[in-house]
Amino acid sequence: MNKKKIINDPVYGFISVPSDLLYDIMEHPYFQRLRRIKQLGLTEMVYPGALHTRFHHALGAMHLMSMALDTLRSKNNEIHDREYEASLIAILLHDIGHGPFSHALETAIFKEVHHEHLSLHIMQLLNKAFGGRLELAMQIFTGTYHRKFFHQLVSSQLDVDRLDYLNRDSFYTGVYEGKIGADRLIKMLDVANDQLVVEEKAIYSIENFLVSRRLMYWQVYLHKTVISAENMVLRTVQRARELVQSGVALPGSPCLLYFLATDLTLENFEADHTILERFISLDDHDVWSGIKLWASHPDPILSFLSTNILNRRLFKVIIANKPFEEEFLLGISELVQEHYKISAADVKYLMISGEISNNAYQAEGQSIDVLTKAGYVVDVADASDLPNIRALRDKVEKYYVCYPKEVAH
Repeated sequence: MNKKKIINDPVYGFISVPSDLLYDIMEHPYFQRLRRIKQLGLTEMVYPGALHTRFHHALGAMHLMSMALDTLRSKNNEIHDREYEASLIAILLHDIGHGPFSHALETAIFKEVHHEHLSLHIMQLLNKAFGGRLELAMQIFTGTYHRKFFHQLVSSQLDVDRLDYLNRDSFYTGVYEGKIGADRLIKMLDVANDQLVVEEKAIYSIENFLVSRRLMYWQVYLHKTVISAENMVLRTVQRARELVQSGVALPGSPCLLYFLATDLTLENFEADHTILERFISLDDHDVWSGIKLWASHPDPILSFLSTNILNRRLFKVIIANKPFEEEFLLGISELVQEHYKISAADVKYLMISGEISNNAYQAEGQSIDVLTKAGYVVDVADASDLPNIRALRDKVEKYYVCYPKEVAH
């Protein structure tokens, strides 16, 4: 069978699958599951076109990785075929541990189990399935391979993961301010002292990349309506978990009910491999089917949340630049309790407060390094005469509170 496939990607055009092993990994059920997990969770509630999946993103990131490696080879950096293929595998599988709704439900389904940990566990399973041929890919993924720049291409302040998701999310949402010059940035990559660097003439492209990233966070990832929708789904799943664990019968898929019934930690995953097998069968459809079933459940909070999500009746959101006063939050809490006749213990499901932060460039420990014309390697913020890049290092924090619109305040 011919496994040298060409895939038509709406963002980059035709992209190729350069080896049999990569093709076989893509065909594996663990990877095919990513077709059933949306890249942007509930962002489609705001941007109807944001229906792309983790599967799309993984293929796009693999394509950009091959472009980056070709660029580095063209500048006389020695990259063996094994390293080339392993880098493509590492980026192809970097998100394979994502659960339903990507980041939105990461804390609701598990206890302190991050998708990176699950990605590595799944890579270990695939490594067994493919006779140990993913060893180098896992070293690159974890940063334990001695040539560090390979890991930086997978995970850093300027990695191919970010280059693809900004390009792709901008394309599917129609938020064109997020479009970055990925091609030019990749063409400017090089290696110095085993570190990934960018040639000095790409400084304006780096600035555009960082500005685009900040804009995408405010306009897409941290859009106030997206915050409302994601928090409502989060509280719905948390309410379902509370009911299941208190003995209330709840309809749902067996794998979803299993995770709701148990507070699982990373240690549980490591000790019992059947848990990971259950996780691999979990996707967005399990949660959506649960929400559809729970809309008619007798528990008033669960049915209220589920019905409102299905019909896109989202909570009102107030965003502020400084923390809300306690009296203000207490006033909303009392109004919610009175309007819906719920206890003070249950008000957390209908009134949600928290904070969001936007940090476009986190230079500590993983700066974007620029190779100057004189041959020095410096942080991009020091290499640039533009105040923007220095300003983008500052973390911006905002505070929010969500509650049903029916509650007058």
